[in-house]
Amino acid sequence: MTTEPATDVGSGSSVERAFATALTPRRERTRERLLDAAFTVFARQGIHGASIEAVCEAAGFTRGAFYSNFSSKEELFLALAERAMRRQLAALESVGKELEPDIMRCGTLDPDTIQAVLAVVVTDHGDARQWAMMRAELELLAMRDPAVGLPFLAQEETLRKELASAIERLLGDLGLRFTVDRRTAVDLLLSVYESSARMAAVAGSTAETPEDDGAVAGTAVLSDLVNLLVTTVD
Repeated sequence: MTTEPATDVGSGSSVERAFATALTPRRERTRERLLDAAFTVFARQGIHGASIEAVCEAAGFTRGAFYSNFSSKEELFLALAERAMRRQLAALESVGKELEPDIMRCGTLDPDTIQAVLAVVVTDHGDARQWAMMRAELELLAMRDPAVGLPFLAQEETLRKELASAIERLLGDLGLRFTVDRRTAVDLLLSVYESSARMAAVAGSTAETPEDDGAVAGTAVLSDLVNLLVTTVD
């Protein structure tokens, strides 16, 4: 097992601070390995069932490495969720550059275009199901514990603002706009997406309803909502 020394970046002599700065890339790699391991462990055991020891073992680090990067497994999960959202934002920016400017047909968006954008949000339905279950756990925890709820709300606010700006830029490049203010539009889109993800997760846990049915239904609802919320620039 690899031992990662904790480093106090915010204090000490100039030599110590320079040494801490030199270790930053290494600590970043440690952080990424912990996040990768956390997704696997949380997906298998749930947030409540997973232990810090299990995450450290999966990553190949000690508890010291964990606590030099995160104060708790709840903070770890928030960091995991933020990383996932930022990757989706980057993918959204990338796919926007590949879309054709003329994507409105008979007053509605081309369904293939909507599918292309949604594909960068949900690249793996298995991962999406795990995210839905883990997010549900975190939301319940945030409701019960203000120490988790406050940073959860702050992170949500920041990421929703960034998502709203990214989508508005994408629409502007395509000569489109929201029919309502951008925050309302994004809140509606996320609400439908998250509801669809939860229903797909439930469907995937039953023998009678295939998981893909829930995903397809959710995509259809999102497509309809997009067409209500998006129009051409006058």
